[in-house]
Amino acid sequence: MIDIKLIRKDKAQIEAKLKTKDETVSLSRVVALDERTREIKAEVEELKAKRNHLSKDIGEKKRKGDDTTSLIEEVSGFGEKISVLDHELVQVEEELKTELAKIPNLPMDDIKVSPDPKDNVCIKTYGEKREFTFPFKNHVELNEKLEMFDFKRGAKISGSGWPVYKNIGARLEWALLNYMLDIHLENGFIFCLPPHLVRPEIMFGGGQLPKFEKQLFKIHDEDYNLYLIPTSELALNGLHYDEILKEEELPIKYVSYSPCFRREAGAAGSQERGLIRMHQFNKVEMFAFTTPEQSSKMFDEMVASAEQVLQGLNLHYRNMLLVTGDMSFGAARTVDIEVYLPGQSRYYEVSSVSNCTDYQARRSHIRFKKNEEKPELVHTLNGSGVATSRLMVALLENNQREDGSIAIPQVLHKYLNGMKEILPC
Repeated sequence: MIDIKLIRKDKAQIEAKLKTKDETVSLSRVVALDERTREIKAEVEELKAKRNHLSKDIGEKKRKGDDTTSLIEEVSGFGEKISVLDHELVQVEEELKTELAKIPNLPMDDIKVSPDPKDNVCIKTYGEKREFTFPFKNHVELNEKLEMFDFKRGAKISGSGWPVYKNIGARLEWALLNYMLDIHLENGFIFCLPPHLVRPEIMFGGGQLPKFEKQLFKIHDEDYNLYLIPTSELALNGLHYDEILKEEELPIKYVSYSPCFRREAGAAGSQERGLIRMHQFNKVEMFAFTTPEQSSKMFDEMVASAEQVLQGLNLHYRNMLLVTGDMSFGAARTVDIEVYLPGQSRYYEVSSVSNCTDYQARRSHIRFKKNEEKPELVHTLNGSGVATSRLMVALLENNQREDGSIAIPQVLHKYLNGMKEILPC
């Protein structure tokens, strides 16, 4: 959540800035609830002060033997009013928290303002698009002879959007995961395998609830109330939920592997068949906790680590600095790394690196302490390092040969017992 103090200071400016991410944002209800909260607290304090004053008067009158009946009744009335106001305060504060939770993070000042993803800014390109001397195929067509994925049987088991990886497809997927993890470990990240099901408060802390409730898979019965993670970012952020870290511990850099589960795979067109958009896919995720001063440098480090994955695979890609309207709910700055997929004739995101500043930390109560000073909120950053499904598509389509075989990038050979190519069945 953003700091309520920012809204109090300049509601109009903050609202205008938030509207560059989501034009439907309104702070009117938040401001009204905040004002009512402060009014109730002031009223309660005033009543308590009056009650204390009268209590002293009662004590003095009792010592003198005077009648205190009316004063006792008055004090009792104050207690009843305070009780009513305390009950209202709990309700108002809970509604205020709910309304604040619906507000996205503020974009950084230097982010281009636009609602249109077409205005995203290309800040870097690597390599060039492959020029084919033969009619190339997309990965679904290539798979007809390679038999790396079974889309029909996956659909039979779970429905569309749940493919089965098999044979060399499963081996290549596992090779990619190990290759990526090795790179991030070399870059100082701590390997972590978090749970794939998390509690509601962890989803709230990461910014998924309440806004994205309908996009999540969940288990909710008499025994469990858990959500399947759409990304291990949520679980990694939850590692230090409600903790106070020491300044000398920061930055903390985690990397994890997990499957990711998302409801939104559905609306795929003819170009988005196969592995392009799925309900379940594998991803290596980077996550960092930093001081506010460290987060900018960490952002660049995480982008570089994701790029290293693609450079080792010799894939053409571009880095896009997202405009305000294309950034995720909790992000203040985001760079998407997009690879070119010949079979789709377009670029697709394989990594998204975001600086969430103190947005998730405020929701998750994650702070750090400098010596004996008052604890401050950490900054959190996340980045795909990377998602394998579209990366698999990029490898197959960009490394295909005229006979339908696939050249395997050299960096993967050691993970495949020296295998250098994939031959049609």
